[in-house]
Amino acid sequence: MGIILWIIFGALVGWIASLIMNTDAEQGAIFNIIVGIVGAVIGGWLMSFFGKSGIGGFNIYSFLVALLGACLFIAIVKVVRR
Repeated sequence: MGIILWIIFGALVGWIASLIMNTDAEQGAIFNIIVGIVGAVIGGWLMSFFGKSGIGGFNIYSFLVALLGACLFIAIVKVVRR
């Protein structure tokens, strides 16, 4: 059950990040999940770099950290695609 919740969490984060970054029309559900998961990793790494905790469960802080990382990941993908 845990992995399914993490996939849903990743999909939600990826979808919201794609709305923020205005790339929702270009992305499908699978890419949203990938963006959410990669975003959580990037966000967790960034937070640990600044001395804060990364993803620690299903809470607002983890959601915001993952969202920050997902937006950063989408921005990097947009630059690389050009």
